[in-house]
Amino acid sequence: MASRTVADCMTPRPSIADVSDTLLSAARTMASQDVGALVVQSDMRLVGIVTDRDIVVRGIAEGLGPDSTLSDVMSDRLVAVGPGDSVEVAVQVMRDAAVRRAPVVDGSVVVGVVSLGDLAVERDPESVLADISEASPDR
Repeated sequence: MASRTVADCMTPRPSIADVSDTLLSAARTMASQDVGALVVQSDMRLVGIVTDRDIVVRGIAEGLGPDSTLSDVMSDRLVAVGPGDSVEVAVQVMRDAAVRRAPVVDGSVVVGVVSLGDLAVERDPESVLADISEASPDR
């Protein structure tokens, strides 16, 4: 069996926010699109990623208001992978950087996002993490 690539398991066309967007705007985007993370760009350039947890823990819990910007809470210590990278390379890159999600870039264009859950499903579809990752979110 041929080695699978990041393109085989990533979420394509990720939701993108601007670094100047507010926490409220980002939270509403996440809610309406049912996603837990947004890729953050500035002048069409990848500058970070923000998660729902970032908004709560780095934002609200620290006293920031809904009009604060993503630049205040986003993770800007990025690791990215390419769509042609093997799943094993993505696992190692994310393990080394201790991140749960990585933007997938083709040149300078963000083409997807890959998560630990995506990689778990790809590597071991019978694992507990794979089961949780593929389950419908509770409402």
